[in-house]
Amino acid sequence: MKIALAQLNYHIGNFEANTKKIIEHITLAKAKGADLVVFAELAICGYPPRDFLEFDEFISLCDDAAKEIAKHCQNIACIVGLPIKNDVLQGKDLFNAAYFIEDGKVKTVTKKALLPTYDVFDEYRYFEPATAFQCIDFKGKKIALTICEDLWNINDNPLYVSNPMDELIKEQPDVMINIAASPFSYTHDDERIKVLSDNAKKYHLPVFYVNQIGAQTEIIFDGGSLVFDAEGAMKAEMKYFEEDLQVFDLDEVENVRNKYPQPERLTDIEQIHDALILGIQDYFRKSGFSKAVLGLSGGIDSAVVCALACRALGAENVMAVLMPSKFSSDHSVQDALDLANNIGCMHEIIPIKEAAEAFDGMLAPAFKGLPFNLAEENIQARIRGTVVMAMSNKFGYILLNTSNKSECAVGYGTLYGDMCGAIGVIGDVYKTQVFELAKYINKEREIIPINTIVKPPSAELRPDQKDSDSLPEYDILDKILYQHIELKQGSTSIIAQGYDEVLVKRILRMVNIAEFKRYQTPPILRVSPKAFGMGRRMPIVGKYMI
Repeated sequence: MKIALAQLNYHIGNFEANTKKIIEHITLAKAKGADLVVFAELAICGYPPRDFLEFDEFISLCDDAAKEIAKHCQNIACIVGLPIKNDVLQGKDLFNAAYFIEDGKVKTVTKKALLPTYDVFDEYRYFEPATAFQCIDFKGKKIALTICEDLWNINDNPLYVSNPMDELIKEQPDVMINIAASPFSYTHDDERIKVLSDNAKKYHLPVFYVNQIGAQTEIIFDGGSLVFDAEGAMKAEMKYFEEDLQVFDLDEVENVRNKYPQPERLTDIEQIHDALILGIQDYFRKSGFSKAVLGLSGGIDSAVVCALACRALGAENVMAVLMPSKFSSDHSVQDALDLANNIGCMHEIIPIKEAAEAFDGMLAPAFKGLPFNLAEENIQARIRGTVVMAMSNKFGYILLNTSNKSECAVGYGTLYGDMCGAIGVIGDVYKTQVFELAKYINKEREIIPINTIVKPPSAELRPDQKDSDSLPEYDILDKILYQHIELKQGSTSIIAQGYDEVLVKRILRMVNIAEFKRYQTPPILRVSPKAFGMGRRMPIVGKYMI
């Protein structure tokens, strides 16, 4: 039996495009001699559809699309994911399901049992868990089909007596197939490989796993579909961050070593770079936008975002706006100009000195006798926000936010100023990682000026300002933030690792009190195991660990 894995980029709710793409790849798989082509979890509607699932019309359109797809399953079978109605009066209205289609008809329906509710997932909000499981009979083989989490969360979910594979294995299947919508993080590929390999060994069956690619606002899917033999050895690893279709012979997977080439594994920074490029591209393409604008300060964050945007959208579609103030250094302006010239993007210089002075004069009576402080600094940041939003409104550009994760974590940013934007490009990338990204972007030639990389970071909102005036050094700050955010460690645990108690408590307090700012920031492209946004839900007025 020849099995094709179709690793595709879907668009939530775009039934016409998704259906066309699925049908095209059924035809392609048939031309390549496949007996069965496998598509991802909820492929027909896109993942995650969220509250679209509450509309009856949305579910009806999924059903209509499945019927159209079925017409093309002649002399080839397919497995495709979609939401279906729960016809029983009890429980949730829907199942997260997969159709096995053969000879133009749905022959078997598989329903998902283990519905994740952690991090970015919220499936139990919509779906009823399956309680009955059945293998698929096809071409003399028994297929144990599972949907994403059903092959991940093994024996540790108290809602279920058993997991699906423990039931399916009783029918003595010949192969496991898992269809997934498994979001990217730079640590997830290794975890994914281990989990699937462990399953292959546990049940002593080959595993065919298909993931999707593409970005759905902040969530990015990286592909990396996999094939394992019954000993748990990886036989194939499909492309990352690209659409791909490959055909595998089940007998060769079991009996022939090194039959299928495997791509070279990417480093964390390479993965982050490629994920952010895909995230930007899909945000614009799927939203119907083409041109981006950002403020370019001469600093490392805006330089990296500008370089990424130019790679994703084309330099001709990126407008960089330089907005020097009376505190901006000559080298910052020159660094920004050098970047724009190196990369070939559009740019404008719009000084804000006069606007800031106008605000100072307007507020002088109210501020009489009070020293220059954060109020005046933030006015400058908000003027810049107004300028780039004006460019957005006038020319139809979409504003890219350039705040990094370190700044987002501790609230080192100005609401309605440098924190505005439609999408946060590096809001899940720590400052130390931003420097690594800059070096990676420069690996073939100097794009980001070296001076931008080596100079001390500064917001330049007052004379000789440096980030280190307000924050710990980033190499220490980021390590503590990683312990707290990604690893979910409290102050006691972090201090026990040898970090200064006063510093740890100060940083964690900054993280907690900045929560109100994060509620008002744009969606952030998720590249880490724990990003700000829908996967990290904290109370604004909580006092824990302050």
